[in-house]
Amino acid sequence: MRALPAFVLSLVAAAALSACGGVSYRDTNAAVDARPECASGPLRPGETPPSWCERKVETDWKSDRGGEKVDFKKKEGGG
Repeated sequence: MRALPAFVLSLVAAAALSACGGVSYRDTNAAVDARPECASGPLRPGETPPSWCERKVETDWKSDRGGEKVDFKKKEGGG
């Protein structure tokens, strides 16, 4: 899983060198890890975790033609 941050950083570097676009990267893993209530998981089966315990990795690509949101969130139930 270490390849994803390296890939995103290479995208950021490429965007910084280009004059036409830009990339922003957001990651909530450190904030979730810092909260002790997120470490134990749900107390009852089928209970969804609170929204502040949801891990998100997002990248926004902006160019002259507008911005496109990219979501690297893992899909439930497959792969």
